[in-house]
Amino acid sequence: MITTEMPCNLIVILGPTASGKTKLAARLAKELSSEIISADSRQVYRGMDIGTGKDLSEYVVDGTTIPYHFVNIVDPVYEFNVFEYQRHFFVCFSEISSRGIIPIMVGGTGLYIESVIKGYKMFEVPESHQLRDELEKEEMHALVSRLLALNPLPHNTTDLCDRKRLIRAIEIQEFAKAQDSSFDDNVPVIVPLVIGIRWERSILRQRITHRLKERFMSGLIEEVKNLNASGIQWEKLDFFGLEYRYVGLYLRGALSYKDMFDTLNTRIHQFAKRQETWFRRMEKQGIQIHWIKGDDYDSLKKLLNV
Repeated sequence: MITTEMPCNLIVILGPTASGKTKLAARLAKELSSEIISADSRQVYRGMDIGTGKDLSEYVVDGTTIPYHFVNIVDPVYEFNVFEYQRHFFVCFSEISSRGIIPIMVGGTGLYIESVIKGYKMFEVPESHQLRDELEKEEMHALVSRLLALNPLPHNTTDLCDRKRLIRAIEIQEFAKAQDSSFDDNVPVIVPLVIGIRWERSILRQRITHRLKERFMSGLIEEVKNLNASGIQWEKLDFFGLEYRYVGLYLRGALSYKDMFDTLNTRIHQFAKRQETWFRRMEKQGIQIHWIKGDDYDSLKKLLNV
């Protein structure tokens, strides 16, 4: 029984890449007879297993498979987004809660986590053929300027690099400016207990490098090669994350194996720092995060009084 000072209906376990979130969450889920809702923007894609670090074996605890949601739900040709995540999450959350279970959200995609905790007002944006025809005539630099004028701090900076995504981002911002949100206020009330995993910087760096080596030994290069052979263009793979981008460059002969590994390793370390920066920003905006050191499961249990 969870008896925190403020009763919660959602447990959130967050942390940077390679921090061991899933393992701790699965262990807790078994003890609480709970279910896990993933908050990872890449693990939704089928066939992208090694590069996204799905580690499905971690959902098996002492022979028990922990139910999990939002892993392997769409094909890579589909562009899943935070709007869909939020809508799917509310449905999933309500269904699990109706069975008397407190779900456990686990992940490192800060935008997905915030969209739920802060209840972002989001809406489905239709395509505007008139606007698209207008934008197609513009140069990239003009499109970037237009988007930044509408939204100086875009959530996804990759929108600034790809023409198709850039036009869609402008379309969304223009739609939001033109009318009131049609956000459905009939959404579940979320009362979260947010727990963060924090490692010493040197230890986290070691964990990241060790995990990256394991991914290559598990067949990361073959996974990227097979995805491309299945029809996913290199440019599309670039947007699925660092592992797919740099392995793709290696497979195309643009990088040696050593340069690919070293650069990828460095970029993942930098990505972990950006995740931690996002979490600190969440705290500054009023989201209380209870931090535990590393994989200290006893500290996790004390926070929940279980």
